[in-house]
Amino acid sequence: MRQPIKRKTLGLLMSVALGLGAGLPIASHAQTQAYPNKPVKLIVPYPPGGATDIGARVVAQKLTEQTGQTFVVENRAGAGGNLGAEAAARSPADGYTLLVGTTAHAINPSMFSKLNYDILKDFIPVSGLSGGPLVVVVNPNLPVKNFSDLVNLAKTKPGGLNYASSGNGQSTHLAVELFKAQAKVNMTHVPYKGSAPALNDVAAGQADVMFDTTISAMPLVRGGKLRALAVTGSTRSPAAPELPTVAESGYPGYEAIAWNGIFVPAGTPPDVVNKLNAELKKALDNPEVKQRFEAQGFASNWSSPEAFNKFVNNEVQKWANVAKVSGAKID
Repeated sequence: MRQPIKRKTLGLLMSVALGLGAGLPIASHAQTQAYPNKPVKLIVPYPPGGATDIGARVVAQKLTEQTGQTFVVENRAGAGGNLGAEAAARSPADGYTLLVGTTAHAINPSMFSKLNYDILKDFIPVSGLSGGPLVVVVNPNLPVKNFSDLVNLAKTKPGGLNYASSGNGQSTHLAVELFKAQAKVNMTHVPYKGSAPALNDVAAGQADVMFDTTISAMPLVRGGKLRALAVTGSTRSPAAPELPTVAESGYPGYEAIAWNGIFVPAGTPPDVVNKLNAELKKALDNPEVKQRFEAQGFASNWSSPEAFNKFVNNEVQKWANVAKVSGAKID
């Protein structure tokens, strides 16, 4: 009598175990389908108030409205954007910690001899957020009226012109190095801790030139404290349509844009990546979001995960080539 009971019990236990095992993927799928079901953190690896922070807050607000869950910005500034990226790379791969990555994260692998994260291996690119050109500005007393004048002056004074940047390894640094290599001119780099002090010194005549974002530079241009010569995108900027591009000014193929986008830690489930991408598309297609980005001189820049991944890989290679030619290095 005991043997049949044991077999029956064993069969029952096996059935229950198999049933539970079969249910696990369903439960997991249900969890990803419900994403997000708790607050989501966006790590911005820069201080509050800058272009990346402002754009991230615009998108976070819209995602909160769309999903009913709070998307909150957390600023983790330091080391050229590396501290925030390291924190995001160490976070759980569940879609609840996002990195707002930027051009600097494509540049940094070539500028730092050692990083505690790999932007291509430790993250999944989800979508671009926004992108836009830099604007070339000079001190109004510099004897140049257009971009060609600047090149000619730089050629007559090798190393005699100083260009300011918002810091070593930033787009405001490498964009000039890219131009120097293409135009075969030499200017001396003066790095600052942020755009504001750099622009102020150009306006005061302590530095001669800067390639900076339109949101930072154009107010000083309109106030007469700086002179704008060109923009660095492949097309003219809606924020300053009167300015030619560097390419139009005699350097075809030149392009340097400041961009940012959303990354999640490697291993994040595909369903979560795709759901987040779909919500980002809805947010970035919103006319209010587009308008607020355009006010900063940026364009809304949604892309599929596959397209954004290709873009990021191309950017890493592009800036690696610039760093190699220029010899730029941070450590």
